[in-house]
Amino acid sequence: MRCSRGQIEIKMATAAKKPAAAAKPKKPVVADATKARKLVIVESPAKAKTIEKFLGRGYSVKASLGHVRDLPKRRLGVDVDEEFAPSYVVPKEKKDLVKELTLLARGASELLLATDPDREGEAIAWHLLQAVQAKGKPPILARRVVFHEITRTAVQDALKHPREINLNLVKAQQGRRVIDRLVGYKLSPLLWNKVRKGLSAGRVQSVTVRLIVDREREIEAFVPVEYWTVEARLRKHVKEAKPAARGKPARQEFSVGLVQRDGEKIELTNGTDANAVVEDLRKASYGVSDVRKREQLRNPAAPFITSTMQQEAGRRLGFTAKRTMTVAQQLYEGLEVPGAGTIGLITYMRTDSPQVAQVAQEEASGLIGERFGAEYVPAQPPVYKTKAKGAQEAHEAIRPTSCRRLPEALRTHITSDQYRLYSLIWKRFIASQMVSAVFDTTAVDVLATPPVADAGGHQYLLRANGSVMRFAGFLKVLDAPEGEEGEDDKRTRLLPDLASGEAVAMDGVAGTQHFTQPPARFSEASLIKALEEDGIGRPSTYAPIISTVQERGYVERTERILRPTELGMIVNDLLVEHFPDVVDAGFTALIEGQLDQVADGEGDWVPVVQQFYEPFALNLEKARDLMERVEIADELSDELCEVCGRQMVIKLGRFGKFLACSGFPECRTTRTLVTRIGVPCPRCGSDLLERKTKRGRTFFGCMTYPTCDFAIWQRPVPEPCPVDGQMQTLQAGGKVVCTVCGHVTVRVKSEEDLPVDGDDDEEGSDAPDVPEAPELIAAGA
Repeated sequence: MRCSRGQIEIKMATAAKKPAAAAKPKKPVVADATKARKLVIVESPAKAKTIEKFLGRGYSVKASLGHVRDLPKRRLGVDVDEEFAPSYVVPKEKKDLVKELTLLARGASELLLATDPDREGEAIAWHLLQAVQAKGKPPILARRVVFHEITRTAVQDALKHPREINLNLVKAQQGRRVIDRLVGYKLSPLLWNKVRKGLSAGRVQSVTVRLIVDREREIEAFVPVEYWTVEARLRKHVKEAKPAARGKPARQEFSVGLVQRDGEKIELTNGTDANAVVEDLRKASYGVSDVRKREQLRNPAAPFITSTMQQEAGRRLGFTAKRTMTVAQQLYEGLEVPGAGTIGLITYMRTDSPQVAQVAQEEASGLIGERFGAEYVPAQPPVYKTKAKGAQEAHEAIRPTSCRRLPEALRTHITSDQYRLYSLIWKRFIASQMVSAVFDTTAVDVLATPPVADAGGHQYLLRANGSVMRFAGFLKVLDAPEGEEGEDDKRTRLLPDLASGEAVAMDGVAGTQHFTQPPARFSEASLIKALEEDGIGRPSTYAPIISTVQERGYVERTERILRPTELGMIVNDLLVEHFPDVVDAGFTALIEGQLDQVADGEGDWVPVVQQFYEPFALNLEKARDLMERVEIADELSDELCEVCGRQMVIKLGRFGKFLACSGFPECRTTRTLVTRIGVPCPRCGSDLLERKTKRGRTFFGCMTYPTCDFAIWQRPVPEPCPVDGQMQTLQAGGKVVCTVCGHVTVRVKSEEDLPVDGDDDEEGSDAPDVPEAPELIAAGA
């Protein structure tokens, strides 16, 4: 079914046009309202199950399982000669579902489209309506309902305020989808021809790879520069010391760092100069020249938006972006809570707005006053503005649906991952609604004066800074102090009570050699921050972008650090040379901004696509002729082919890396690439292997399968249970649990210890199916 630009308006305008005079007007199909139920369609079964409990018998709630229409898988599906008109189809796996929803919709008294409250959700709602509207049948009247949290009050209130589908959001999503399809289906085959079959290129995916490759090249090209710092250990004279409060001795020692020499900033670049300064300071006399005391306020960070939640979950919990969004989806869609039934615990988790509803702020103020005291409640509710480029600010921040639902009260009723992420969200929200923390800060300047006999000696200025917290404010609710973006604050130092003109004693001077450091490689958290700052991607795309570049073999994640692979660097260099706009962060952000304007009703999507496609098509034609073919050598393995005895090589296929015989095409033997984990099978004693399902989920099974079919999802650990000697597995939160007796121990977590990610339905790259070839087919797990 083709849907042109104009058809979006026509199909939604159900009552705008009058029927022709000769034609008998068709009335919308509306069943007897006293018998027929209202049909509510959401996206996921979990959400449907939760919402159905909030509604009476007059409602039926069904799940669409995401999109019910999309561009075809095996062809472009976009007519570049007809204003980029997309041809939407119902996928084969959705045909039965669409048929069922069509029958239900035509028999319902009202159709309510309650998909997610974002641009993608708006498009899904529009596609649902098109899919259930049968040709030649009277139009079905449908309304859109939106709620940002899945609670009884929010859902029932949304049903009282239905609206029309926002076509501007639909157009913006359609423009983005068309551009991504054009890039994926036209650029990916070029990479198959010039590099290797099975590769893909995506508009945002390729920019992300470039960021990682550019950072790697910065690190490779970095030349360390030597520099020195000089620090003196000083002491307040004991005879002038004053006793500290509560009978504790006052601190007398403190350290000062070198700042100036003879009134000018000093930079030491070698040991000779540093040692000369150290010798001068050892001969000098010291006196306090200035003491500056002031009160400093430290403000709480805004409540979470999608990007900051992913960053903090990565830093504090060790979660990947994909794992964070999976757990957040569970918290949003609804969990069983004692005394409340099944209910959503957090608001919608794909948002770029830090705004908070007034009713939520009022509830938070009441709780803060009760738990911490009235002095922790601000006089006026705080207002936060987003720092992200192109933010929609149409949603709320991520917060608990009720802040009175305390994390500790839920701990035994939800999983460890759910508890940890909910606690992070709850604390961040409560802290954001509290008053600022107050610190007393002190800056002390000390002059080091040369001896009287040294008439040509230098005078040095050294400085110390210290602070002490006077009032905890929002820090009262946090496990550890957090900065503006949640980073740990530097340790505060308490300085002795000093006065200007006071002499102090020197206990020692030392110089320390340093070297400048290269920029750090990206972690998932820092990459998401960079994407957000550059205006690349949107809340719903960060996790799938990062997952896709790893699944395609362009980037690998080791010890939480992202590094480009050889393949990623080769593909990036080709795209930078021949498609500079496609991999340019500024150009990508410009396209995103223009689509945001379409969503705001300030333009149409076709000119945006046209502006992108015309130079892209020209570059594509040139690249077909000018791009050189690149041969990537296969990585040799230590294993031999069981058929012909030749060495096996590691190849990259649709489902990741696998082993193939180096004698291809004469020998077509392939084998799954597996990793031994150093744990014996509890049934037969053979090695356990790390494997993956076809959907990418990791599990652990016996290497002798199918002779021994032992398999387990949790990662086994080498240490046997101290109670019965049986196998133990790693659980969330660093717990190690015996598979037989259930004995629990806790150990320090490393990246390898983290439980593996489960399945995720998030969208990946938009590339055509790879034609089957022997070298691309890996043995399944």
